Amino acid sequence: MNKNFSTRLARYGLASVAVAALAVPAAVVGTAGPASAAAACGTTGPNRDTSAYVRQTAGVAANMRSGSSTSCGITGYADNQNTLNYYCYTFNGTATWTYLKNETDGTYGWVSDSLLPNGGSNYSCGF
Repeated sequence: MNKNFSTRLARYGLASVAVAALAVPAAVVGTAGPASAAAACGTTGPNRDTSAYVRQTAGVAANMRSGSSTSCGITGYADNQNTLNYYCYTFNGTATWTYLKNETDGTYGWVSDSLLPNGGSNYSCGF
């Protein structure tokens, strides 16, 4: 910083204001986390989860949807004893959802992780 400019800032008590103003953008950028977004209706997820297939637990049935929201259309069902192949998960602002394939009937869709064995996929879709 120019010495003459620094002296003026100090004289008028503006040095601390100038330092604080410069620090705010750095603090905001420094606290940013990884991006996470809901999957809009009609969005598919990439197959990032290579773990073994999971069986749906007895007594649980879940709607598979075209996006990570209950407002998206139903594409199929994950019923009792279906074999499910997890692809990836995303966060819709309130809950995580997993994109999966129902290997039993060949349908694909998003299911709220609260309805899935092991809480759904452990691999982010990356969007």
